[in-house]
Amino acid sequence: MDLLGHGPMLGFSMPAAIKTPAEIDGMRIAGRLAAEVLDFITPYVVPGVTTGELDRLCHEYMVDVQGCIPAPLNYAPPGYKPYPKAICTSVNHQVCHGIPGPRVLKSGDIVNLDITVIKDGWHGDTSRMYFAGEPSVAARRLCEVTYECMWKGILAVRPGGHLGDVGAAIQPYAERHGFSVVREFCGHGIGRRFHEEPQVLHYGKAGTLEPLVAGMIFTVEPMINAGRREIREMADGWTIVTKDHSLSAQWEHTVLVTPTGFEVLTVSALTPPAPAFVTQSTSPSAVQPASVAVV
Repeated sequence: MDLLGHGPMLGFSMPAAIKTPAEIDGMRIAGRLAAEVLDFITPYVVPGVTTGELDRLCHEYMVDVQGCIPAPLNYAPPGYKPYPKAICTSVNHQVCHGIPGPRVLKSGDIVNLDITVIKDGWHGDTSRMYFAGEPSVAARRLCEVTYECMWKGILAVRPGGHLGDVGAAIQPYAERHGFSVVREFCGHGIGRRFHEEPQVLHYGKAGTLEPLVAGMIFTVEPMINAGRREIREMADGWTIVTKDHSLSAQWEHTVLVTPTGFEVLTVSALTPPAPAFVTQSTSPSAVQPASVAVV
């Protein structure tokens, strides 16, 4: 979930919190657990399942198996009524914050499952795209390019860089493939609170916005539309859809700025592998089973 309770600020924001080594360890655990929820639910994302059933399964797994709290449940930022479910399920032209319910997934649907858990007070936040049955060529391409967009942004994370570098890496890559970047929602700092500073835009100019410092933790979670970037809010007060009804996709990782690069905190056994351009830019030892780190 990427909502800060307001649109992205284009000027200055409050400084991001710098996590201590002990706090980072707590975030590593929470991040891994969030990713493991997505591992668990993977075989259930099939034609015929309802989004409400996916929510129920994830909720029970988080609470009964992991001993976690589902962070979205009853989450109510300023101006919003409490979110009523444990996860977000955004199908096809739904951009983000889709509320699980009676909707039945059909063959060819694409769906984003957005998971945030709280473990020992720390938040782990991640999302993946899933195919219910066989998607169209266009839908598959959108999901693949969106995944690559997220990784382009992650590769821009390094101490001494700037937050603007993340969006500057994502936006041209998406647009080069004929897609558009949603601008009303953004990545965010995360830790003891679900949403902290900084705000992480998925578009913009390199060398702008807040400097990146080791110990910062934030999400990179671009929302990429197959059509135009304009969006609208549904009557439920949460679900965001594309204005032109085009497909939308999103992937999300939580990322730590390390003294020499970055570490992805939301990686588990079944996390899709990083694209070739990521592994080719690092040594083999930089990719670990429980995390992806660049050194």
